[in-house]
Amino acid sequence: MAKRTSEQAAETREAVLRAARQLFASQGYSAASVTAIAEAAGVTKGALFHHFTSKEELFLQIWRDLQLEMDVEARAAGLAALDRSDPFAAFLAGSRVYLDWASRPEYQRIVLADGPSVLGPARWHQLEFELGNGTLVPGTDYLAGRGLFPKSMSVPVALMLQASLNASAYALAQGKLGISKEQFLETFERLLRGLGQTSSRSAG
Repeated sequence: MAKRTSEQAAETREAVLRAARQLFASQGYSAASVTAIAEAAGVTKGALFHHFTSKEELFLQIWRDLQLEMDVEARAAGLAALDRSDPFAAFLAGSRVYLDWASRPEYQRIVLADGPSVLGPARWHQLEFELGNGTLVPGTDYLAGRGLFPKSMSVPVALMLQASLNASAYALAQGKLGISKEQFLETFERLLRGLGQTSSRSAG
């Protein structure tokens, strides 16, 4: 009986997350009410609040889930693209995945549009930093290990590349500048490869 109760609780939680994710993506955080989420999930508001103490906590979980799903895909793409003859290939593959996700309406609405306003700019930037620290820093560490720039520059480089990718993602989400994903990727690749060229000039 205890096992079944535990399974039911897990099923309820997943139903709430699915319903909230769909409504946050289609309606936005403000318009998606707790009542509507509970109804879509087929549960009571009490059951929803048993798993999530607030609508904001529910949103944060979905925000994290989306970021982690993107991160898993980006890491896999990077590993698959590892190439001893091109040290930048893995980083570029992971960056492409990120901009692919930034082109998806669900990711745009929840992560890029509502994320900063719901979580607050300071918290949003901290969460973004934590994600980047776990993903981009290992990538820049790898590049530094290949002698493309000093190891002491690894974290600053990661943060600046993350800022560049985020700016590109926001521009894609807003769609106001008329710049395509491929144009952003081409420009980003030039910036990234320029790090190696600077290192070569310094060594010379």
